[in-house]
Amino acid sequence: MRLSALLLLCLMAGAPLAARAQDGIGQKEAERMQARKEKEERKQLARQKREDLRHHMKIQDKATRKRLRRHTRRADRRGSGLHRDSWFRRTFTR
Repeated sequence: MRLSALLLLCLMAGAPLAARAQDGIGQKEAERMQARKEKEERKQLARQKREDLRHHMKIQDKATRKRLRRHTRRADRRGSGLHRDSWFRRTFTR
């Protein structure tokens, strides 16, 4: 009787701890939720950036849009940094 009472007491004392272990979300689920949240924030930021660019281009006139496209293509060809015109353009466009 004494052994069974002691065993029963140990089981009853450990039961609340086992129940508490199941509360809340796990670490992997929390990481997944954080990753989903970051991905959604990146998508929202990209969407906002596209909308801002579209609005900016919409309020420009045709000549300005054409000039912006020309300079963007030139910047893409030559990369980032200082964009010096070629010797031909410097010589004959003044």
